[in-house]
Amino acid sequence: MTTPEPPAPSPLSSPLLSVRGLGVRFRMRGGRHVAAVTDAGFDLAAGECLALVGESGCGKSVLASALLGLLPGNAQTTGSALLAARGPAGEVDLLTADERTLARTVRGRRVGLVPQSPAAHLTPVRTVRSQLAEVLRELTGVRGPALAKAVEAAAARTAYPSDHLDRYPHELSGGLAQRAATALALIGDAPLLLADEPTTGLDRELVDRTADELRRHTDDGRALLMITHDLAAAQRIADRVAVMYAGRIVELADADSFFGGDGPRHPYARGLLDALPEREFTAIPGTPPELGDLPDGCAFAARCPRATDICATLPVLTPGHGSSVACHHAEERVDA
Repeated sequence: MTTPEPPAPSPLSSPLLSVRGLGVRFRMRGGRHVAAVTDAGFDLAAGECLALVGESGCGKSVLASALLGLLPGNAQTTGSALLAARGPAGEVDLLTADERTLARTVRGRRVGLVPQSPAAHLTPVRTVRSQLAEVLRELTGVRGPALAKAVEAAAARTAYPSDHLDRYPHELSGGLAQRAATALALIGDAPLLLADEPTTGLDRELVDRTADELRRHTDDGRALLMITHDLAAAQRIADRVAVMYAGRIVELADADSFFGGDGPRHPYARGLLDALPEREFTAIPGTPPELGDLPDGCAFAARCPRATDICATLPVLTPGHGSSVACHHAEERVDA
């Protein structure tokens, strides 16, 4: 079966990142394979925020790691992820680029990362101040007396308190570590920012402040792929939403339509919204399938009240009504 093209990119500009057929499989002991990501495709334009949402273990963070070449040695990738040229740098396929290219010209400079586990990405034997200073010198060239002010300005972008700059990572709470990691990721003003659960460990006020800072980063002409469980944060800043289930993107939709208007077209996506306390507060029954033992057809069928015999065949992400959805019953009203 031929995989259709993802929907057209945002009219804001041509794609900064164009992902086609991205797949990630992990080789396990005994020759078994786990399909963590299967046939993912989307475009992301400068000035646009795409929120990638879904339950834990669905493959969101694996997708982000694949884009930065940070997968473990037992991972196999397929497809392409083309990062458009900016200035003298040429177009690069993030999935096939060698480690030298990724380390010297991509990470931090063309693609920034807010990691899911910030404490693991901070250098344990150096203070936050020294780490911010190092990144500022490397990516912006600022030195001398101006460096101290630049460090405090970088910290202020994510509400990291200046009186904690001389602390070491092990002295930080989870929320402070998250803010420090986000401040480091924003320093280079990379054209593309991957934010993997950037609001984890933050209270609601700081969630909103962090989300707004990420939105400002995007509004300045950069692209943001935000991986999040926090649908409120996604609603606050996203232009589009991609819903992932069992390693596949099952719906791509305009954020305004997804969170309001007609709502999601995929039953799983509707279930995510209905599970929110401010909505129906109704959990999706059942559990996701094991990624090493996926069914041949729709992976959500066992949990879906709309499942029929046709769901034994795999639905393909197809466009329609301003969104793309992989569901045999997507044309039906999900609230009927």
